[in-house]
Amino acid sequence: MTSAVSGMLATIPSPDQGVWHVGPLPIRAYALCIIAGILVAIWWGDRRLVARGGTKGTVADIAVFAVPFGLVGGRLYHVATDYYRYFGEGKNPLDALKIWDGGLGIWGAIALGGVGAWIGCRRRGVPLPVFADAVAPGIVVAQAIGRLGNYFNQEIYGAPTDLPWGLEIYRRETENGVVDMLTGVAVDHTPIMVVHPTFLYELIWNLLVAAVVVVLDRKLRLGHGRAFAVYVAGYTLGRCWIELMRTDDATHVFGVRINVWMSILVFLGAVAYFVLARRRGDREVLMSDPVARDEGDGGHASAKDEGGEGEQDSRAGSELSAPGEQNQRH
Repeated sequence: MTSAVSGMLATIPSPDQGVWHVGPLPIRAYALCIIAGILVAIWWGDRRLVARGGTKGTVADIAVFAVPFGLVGGRLYHVATDYYRYFGEGKNPLDALKIWDGGLGIWGAIALGGVGAWIGCRRRGVPLPVFADAVAPGIVVAQAIGRLGNYFNQEIYGAPTDLPWGLEIYRRETENGVVDMLTGVAVDHTPIMVVHPTFLYELIWNLLVAAVVVVLDRKLRLGHGRAFAVYVAGYTLGRCWIELMRTDDATHVFGVRINVWMSILVFLGAVAYFVLARRRGDREVLMSDPVARDEGDGGHASAKDEGGEGEQDSRAGSELSAPGEQNQRH
């Protein structure tokens, strides 16, 4: 393997470590990537909601409910589908609580995060489909940023490869000399293997999906949750083939990784929703409030900046008075 690696023209090096310590406090790259992704999703989603007639800051208010629910849901899905990591002989069930070690399932995050978003939307008087359409591209960009955390953790990769973009995997050890690929530090820069960086494939795919959502949303004026359906369908389409490349342990159903089956089912559901929701008519507009839109854009409500429609399209859309909206204005 060493001779094969040395003969390569180029490879992608892994980080020496994914955890740094400031005194007793561990700083984990995985957690930082998740936080960065959430912040980007909130920022972009808020701008898009303002372009749809919403009030600046609404997405952040809803995220107070959606984010914790999503994190819990993502962890529950991971533990449920990878139960063998935490339960059984020689396993410690309490490890299931260690979310900082990585392990979040997107389907659980979307499902339970949706419940949290529904609660937040009811409190702010915003229809859930409107919120979902606004945050759709930001969510998939957040997923892309989150995949960088897998890069620092040296996880989510595929089979060995001799392609020039292969990812080098290093042996990591703790200060006591114990092999720990997650929290240890690279012994040297001699790779123990070079593999397909499937996390990178998914990162790039997610960014492409975000671009597709923005373009279709702008051209077709998607509403009633259809932009969110485009995101879900696009993401699952890529997740299917990328999941088949991964070599990490996973639960299999009929010899196929469970996340492949989930991707297929969710893809079909998203396509069906996209088609059926078309009957609901034109895109919803929360209110005609150019002042609110100007605040969200720093004075310029631009469809190009938002991936939304801006002031002109908002006025052209049908008025939708959400429950509780009058209370928001006081």
